[in-house]
Amino acid sequence: MRMYIKLFLSFAYIGAFTFGGGYSMLPMFQRELVEKKQWLTSSEMTDIFSIGQCLPGLIAGNTAVFVGCRQKGALGGIVAALGVAFPSIIIILIIAAFISNFSDIPVVQKAFAGLRVCVSVLIINTVIKLWKHSIADKLAIIIFAAVFLVSVFTSLPVAILVAASGVSGIAISALRKGSAPGGGAK
Repeated sequence: MRMYIKLFLSFAYIGAFTFGGGYSMLPMFQRELVEKKQWLTSSEMTDIFSIGQCLPGLIAGNTAVFVGCRQKGALGGIVAALGVAFPSIIIILIIAAFISNFSDIPVVQKAFAGLRVCVSVLIINTVIKLWKHSIADKLAIIIFAAVFLVSVFTSLPVAILVAASGVSGIAISALRKGSAPGGGAK
C-alpha cells in the first residue's frame, strides 16, 4: 500500500508543479523519478517519455502509466495516472465553480480576450517550430498542403488525416526506394 501512496504523491507533485505541457515536465520527471526516487535510469526515462509522446493522450499521463505499471503493475499505472491528473482536476473544479460568478465582469472578459490572443500566439509558435523540423523536402510540403486543404474544406476526423499522412509517407518512400538505382525495382 505504501508504494501506491508514493506513486500517487510523486505524480501529484509533478502534476501540481509543472506548467506548460508535456515537454516542460521532462526535467521534473527526471528529478523526481530518476534522481530522487531512483525508480528509473536516465536512459529508461528517455525511452518511456519518448514512447509516451508517440501514443494518444497526454505525455504526462502516458508516462505516469508506464512508470506506475513498471513499479506496481496495472493498478500502479492507474494510481500514477490519477496522481498526475489530480492537481489539474482540482484546479479546474475550483475555477469552474467561480468562473460563472466573474465571467460578466468587463475586466475578466478583457483578460480572457488577452488570454485567447496569447494562446493563439503560442499555437502559431508551436506550428513554426514543428514546420522547421517536419517540412524538410518537397514530399513533406505536398503532404502538408494536402492535409491543410482537406482539413479546411472538409470535416474529416483528425485520425483519418493522420493515418492518411502516414500511409502517404510510407508509400512515397517505398516508391522512391524502388525507383532508385539499385533500390530493388528490376
